[in-house]
Amino acid sequence: MADAILCVDDDANILDGYKRHLRKEFTLDTAVGPEQGLRMVTERGPFAVVVSDLQMPGMNGIQFLTRVREQAPDTVRMLLTGNADLQASIDAINQGQLFRFLTKPCTPEALANALNAGLAQHRLITAERELLEHTLSGSIKVLCEVLSLVNPEAFGRSSRITRYVEAIAANLHVSELWPIKTAAMLSQIGCVILPEVVLKKVYRGEALTPEESQLFNQHPFVAYDLVAKIPRMKRVAEIIKFQDKYYDGVGGPGDNRQGNEIPMEARILKVALDFDALESAGKTKTEAFEQLRQRKGWYDPTIVEALKSAFAQEIKYEMRTAVVADLVCGMVLAEDIKSSTEVLLASKGQEVTQSLIMRLQNFGEAGGVRQPFTVLVPMRGQEQKVDPAGP
Repeated sequence: MADAILCVDDDANILDGYKRHLRKEFTLDTAVGPEQGLRMVTERGPFAVVVSDLQMPGMNGIQFLTRVREQAPDTVRMLLTGNADLQASIDAINQGQLFRFLTKPCTPEALANALNAGLAQHRLITAERELLEHTLSGSIKVLCEVLSLVNPEAFGRSSRITRYVEAIAANLHVSELWPIKTAAMLSQIGCVILPEVVLKKVYRGEALTPEESQLFNQHPFVAYDLVAKIPRMKRVAEIIKFQDKYYDGVGGPGDNRQGNEIPMEARILKVALDFDALESAGKTKTEAFEQLRQRKGWYDPTIVEALKSAFAQEIKYEMRTAVVADLVCGMVLAEDIKSSTEVLLASKGQEVTQSLIMRLQNFGEAGGVRQPFTVLVPMRGQEQKVDPAGP
């Protein structure tokens, strides 16, 4: 709720006082006790600001605001208490990550000033998120579409694994999907250093020469260097750098991290990449999943199981034969699209975008596109009953 404030106290008379003094200036809700407060955050939130009393039965204000932070991390949290004990202040700030710690008695003017400051802070937080989720995401989308033009093979793979990591992360109830989705989209951008023949061998599961392997192993670090230069993208760059790191600590950047010390998003990305590699080599989903489970020490077992659960909820697709004129955004290519001279224009697994349609239309006018080809059309509202582990 934009600019909405929730005040929580176990004393209804105090809450009535808040309403009398503040309701003309603020959009104000109240809750009697922490349990009702949490229900309101769930049912009517998120709120811009939550103010809580410290001493409440069943759950004190520090515990309550910590729960609020878990449910709504962007909400600005304040604690109001008659207890001016120093340790209580320290605990409140450290555990609840509070914006303000106010002591009673607090005049209506002082409380109003604190609430205005809290609303201003919430606007800053939401503006930052707006920048990340819209402006920066739009720039990244442009970068990915450039990759699709320069290297369709690499872009096709990034498109496939982005769908995989989103499904896995959603199954694991990851609260912030933006970093892992962006890392998946950009994970293959380092492949611009690779000759086309090497990429084709990688995506077909063919053996590489020692020199080709050494070159391919550098692509996460090339991508890391590129992405880390973009403001606010350090976390995404770290995920990309660790995309080849085994759960037991082997591989990757060559540091000592292992197990849960490796960023969770990188562990998800590793599973998605290897699953896609097995599928690209001709394995069925069932065969690929079984091979993942047999690789001891390679993956976080929780994430492998999340992949299995994700496939149980996967959207069904209807396969259709199409030509360029039939393409609409949201379709997924079921096979590579090539020009009449066998130039790869778009890779299997790539989602159809407006820029891809325009490219194929232009290519069709200039040199011709091999068509018809097969596409996958999502069937919304249905669940796929495929269990990659078999019966």
